[in-house]
Amino acid sequence: MKFLDQSKVYVKAGDGGRGSSSFRREAYVEFGGPDGGDGGRGGHVYIEAVDGLNTLIDFRYQQHHKAGRGVHGMGKQRHGRAGDDLTLKVPVGTQVYEEDQETLIADLTELGQLIMIAKGGNGGWGNLRFKTATNQAPRRANPGEEGEEWTLWLRLKLIADAGLLGLPNAGKSTFLSRATAAKPKIADYPFTTLNPGLGIVDLAPGTRFVLADIPGLIEGAADGAGLGHRFLGHVERCKVLLHLIDCTQDDVAGAWQTIRDELTAYDPAMSGKPEIVALSKVDVLDKELVDEQAVLLKAVCGQDPMRLSAVSGENVERALWRMAEALNRVNNSKNEGEADTDWSPL
Repeated sequence: MKFLDQSKVYVKAGDGGRGSSSFRREAYVEFGGPDGGDGGRGGHVYIEAVDGLNTLIDFRYQQHHKAGRGVHGMGKQRHGRAGDDLTLKVPVGTQVYEEDQETLIADLTELGQLIMIAKGGNGGWGNLRFKTATNQAPRRANPGEEGEEWTLWLRLKLIADAGLLGLPNAGKSTFLSRATAAKPKIADYPFTTLNPGLGIVDLAPGTRFVLADIPGLIEGAADGAGLGHRFLGHVERCKVLLHLIDCTQDDVAGAWQTIRDELTAYDPAMSGKPEIVALSKVDVLDKELVDEQAVLLKAVCGQDPMRLSAVSGENVERALWRMAEALNRVNNSKNEGEADTDWSPL
């Protein structure tokens, strides 16, 4: 299945059915009177976050979605049936924006979350509704109201506990394939990964988290260079980041600074996420050269970087445990904050 994290859709709620202008006509009934029924309301359009989806590819092939129209009213006080509702099923983590791509309508971050995005039109009244003491035979009936219609943008931001960051060809996909059962595309050239990938890390009973492989960011990503905005959006959901820097490149400090600058430019709050810095591909260089690169990197990032190799497996499990510990600290601090907020003496 192809991965698609952004799609434009048109939704139209159902129009309401029109009311009926009818009079009772029966043999041996002297005064029939009005008996027109009301029209049914149009169907609503909902969006629901469901399990089992991780892409918006379905909306590439079907971009127009319309709910059912309400049935018209009829004589003998028969009201029309409401139109069928329509529910669009999207992955958890989908955001709904207006056509300007800036106004956020909803953020579906929980499984089963359901919102109405287009309301169906009300059905029109039949002439029975307009009968009064001074107007015993009204011939007026209302048409149904039109349903709402919108052009929307759906934007998926993968919900992962931890994310892999780094410049292109830093070894992120290899690390993901080593740590999880995921099988991302791996090659010896930059930009091998064009779409984010997910894998589940299972270290021990009760120690499991979702790891995301974010495609390589480049300088200017926060300003739209490459597909930077879309990639950075996936990083926004991660609680902990593992920043991989290729130890074979000339300027490891500059590589770390480039990614940090792009995170801060995209959203200053992202610079405060817990970050684990690691030198990757240490199996390629001698230990002395790796140590020299580590000293240069520590001078800018402020922490002693891990040395790991996804190919040989060196320190991969240790890095996963460090991510798990960081996740526990984040979750515990969040739970403590919620408990303080919800406390009341009453």
